[in-house]
Amino acid sequence: MLNCEQPAPQNIFSYNVYINTISHFLCCLMSLFISSLNSGSNGNCYYVGNNDEAILVDVGISCREVEKRLVRLGTSIHKIKAIFISHEHSDHIRGLSVLSQKYQLPVYITSATLANGRIALENNLVKSFCSEEPVCIGGLTVYAFAKHHDAADPYSFLVSCNNTRVGVFTDIGKPCHQLISHFKTCNAAFLEANYDEAMLTNGNYPYHLKARIRGGNGHLSNVQALDIFKNHRSPQLTHLFLAHLSKNNNCPVLVQNLFTDCANGVQVIIAGRYQETPMYHVVSTTEAKPGVRRFTRPTQLSFVFN
Repeated sequence: MLNCEQPAPQNIFSYNVYINTISHFLCCLMSLFISSLNSGSNGNCYYVGNNDEAILVDVGISCREVEKRLVRLGTSIHKIKAIFISHEHSDHIRGLSVLSQKYQLPVYITSATLANGRIALENNLVKSFCSEEPVCIGGLTVYAFAKHHDAADPYSFLVSCNNTRVGVFTDIGKPCHQLISHFKTCNAAFLEANYDEAMLTNGNYPYHLKARIRGGNGHLSNVQALDIFKNHRSPQLTHLFLAHLSKNNNCPVLVQNLFTDCANGVQVIIAGRYQETPMYHVVSTTEAKPGVRRFTRPTQLSFVFN
């Protein structure tokens, strides 16, 4: 542990090393590490954490796959301190029971989601959360708010550490005021871009399914997600994960090009259906407290760990 009370060295070279070490230490305290472990109708699972602890939002892939993917990302499953569940659809809860039981992880879930998902969880591991009431997990704060989706009690999440904020915004039928408001504060976000309008219209899905997808309680289209990104992003947004792409009604290359054309410096990442993304380091560039000096790296503030 860095002792910040040590006097600074007098030698100029040592002094620069000392300052850079403090800068890196404080930078890590104000940052988050994020990855999509999987995203799509075959399973959804998102990792958000700091240096010491992390959470998962949804566990729609098997416990074994979560373990393997975290190892490949170079992080430990023992950093995960809690799981937050957005809603009860199987692609969000498929691996939840086994993972929670094996590692004795508390699951933050509403009673309606628990009942409608028929999820087998140990009673002592079931924790509740309420809309718009923050939950603290170590140095992380998780804030839930209601969304439009055809589930019993669905939520989106905003995860913060000091002044760095990451949004998990998927499975959304239509943008609401809260979604727009929270997206404007994000340094990074997982944002649904589920379908291309023309591909859905001309595809072979039955009419009722097409109506469900594009209805107000289904999913966000590329156009809807692009409108949110172009018109409501924060100047501090550095990473955008495009999530929950439809296998049949969308194309990753189309989506990548559509958003990259107006990215203006934001890194656009496609969250894949079959493997994890790299781990990204997200750092807030705003002051944590008025009057407190902000330490930043002299080079770019985000890194990819392969």
